[in-house]
Amino acid sequence: MNVTPERTTAATDRGVRVRSAGHADVDAVLPLYEWLFAVPGSPPPDWDPAAGRSRLDAVCAAPDSGVLLAEDDDEVLGFCAVHLDILSVRYGRRAWVEDLAVAPQARSRGTGSLLLHAAASWAHGRGASHLELDSAQARHDAHRFYERHDPGSRTVCFGWELPLRPAGGATRGDQLRT
Repeated sequence: MNVTPERTTAATDRGVRVRSAGHADVDAVLPLYEWLFAVPGSPPPDWDPAAGRSRLDAVCAAPDSGVLLAEDDDEVLGFCAVHLDILSVRYGRRAWVEDLAVAPQARSRGTGSLLLHAAASWAHGRGASHLELDSAQARHDAHRFYERHDPGSRTVCFGWELPLRPAGGATRGDQLRT
């Protein structure tokens, strides 16, 4: 990963620091997911803040996941959820950035770079050889940010809500056994 030194320095010069979130941070971090829901994003169709809070608390407590917070004094300027992922036969352990968001007023000041670099360090320190993320096609500003960090690969990611439904719309259930 190519972390742009001037952007990282800018955030550091402003006093921004990155730390791991814990249980005590959950109520303050959950509303920040609205940054991800803002256009061009949107909340998941079945978004439930109470379930989101429970999941965020579990992520903060899990040894193979973490939520990183970028702060200036006591103000959270951004967050990044990172998870150890699959053990790939071809590449070894991978890590996944599930959520990365920066406050609108703190964008283009190095905060996102600090968070991405911190996620990479977190993952590498836990044995990951790759850091992966996906980003919706409409997030052009985010894509420019990721491109500035010189990703080693660019892929297309497909996702399905479960249970998987065949083209006709009926649940396949037991038909998917291997």
